[in-house]
Amino acid sequence: MRRMEIWINPACSKCRSALSLLDAEGAHYTVRRYLDDPPDAAELERVLEQLGLEPWDITRLGERRARELGMADWPRTEADRGRWIDALAANPVLLQRPIITAEDRAVVGRTEEAVRGVLGAVPRS
Repeated sequence: MRRMEIWINPACSKCRSALSLLDAEGAHYTVRRYLDDPPDAAELERVLEQLGLEPWDITRLGERRARELGMADWPRTEADRGRWIDALAANPVLLQRPIITAEDRAVVGRTEEAVRGVLGAVPRS
């Protein structure tokens, strides 16, 4: 069974909370510091499919970079999806965090419930 991966920013309290919960549950996972090792567009496509979300759903529009790009005003249509994904790949700071992937599912682990929801897809110690 594939191990779980969690995309984190170590400075983020939600990321640290998710890691603490995973550790408390004995989950096997790898940590990816996505600011240092950003996902490319193809990987973002796969994760969005697992999440069942659109790129604008996982974009931190309050970030300075999003404001600089004017992303709050970008159209949210299928035709504009690639523009959003390219922006996320080029500016990983815009990604919601943490993102946890496991097998065929993924979650944005901002709540305890979301993190617990992905635990059934991974091995535990």
